[in-house]
Amino acid sequence: MTAFAPPVTLTGPHVRLEPLRSEHHDALVQAVRDGELWQLWYTAIPTPEGMAIEITRRLDLQAKGSMCPFAVIDPASNQAVGMTTYMNIDATHRRVEIGSTWYRQSVQRTPLNTEAKRLLLAHAFEQLHCIAVEFRTHFFNHQSRRAIERLGAKLDGVLRSHQINTHPLSAGALRDTCVYSIIASEWPNVRAHLDFQLSRSAPKDIRSC
Repeated sequence: MTAFAPPVTLTGPHVRLEPLRSEHHDALVQAVRDGELWQLWYTAIPTPEGMAIEITRRLDLQAKGSMCPFAVIDPASNQAVGMTTYMNIDATHRRVEIGSTWYRQSVQRTPLNTEAKRLLLAHAFEQLHCIAVEFRTHFFNHQSRRAIERLGAKLDGVLRSHQINTHPLSAGALRDTCVYSIIASEWPNVRAHLDFQLSRSAPKDIRSC
């Protein structure tokens, strides 16, 4: 049976999203070292030593049909500068979550993230015919929340005590998760908004969401 969200390459002027492969490992290790991103306590970003395990984890979820992982490629260098995914894929109800996203520090606050989200949303609504796309982030990840809201997503609610944190700086603490979504009827306006943002000066993007 064909997967609801099979691997696909999505391309724009500022970014290319290509199916994650083990060959992306070395570039992703260099990317995560730019800013020591794994130190952020309110999000889950792999360490350099854990990158191979994280790639394997995402590819295993892809094989099970619950994730479609991408390597985020900077066209200027043709190197992987981060990762993103369709996750928690619900084929029955045509819903996906865009998440598990991070970028190296040097490409943050550039059009790269805005265009990556624009490509993922367009594919979800126009090719996969999703009825809704979700975004989830830690209550204290204020950068991520602001960036999700700038996309045009609306807050559905907060899942209180949703998860147990595993980061060493907050291990055992309970995470409140903010759930946002864009529904299909909102996509035309969101698309116009993102196209307008991309036509202007580089927007301030986030570290991860």
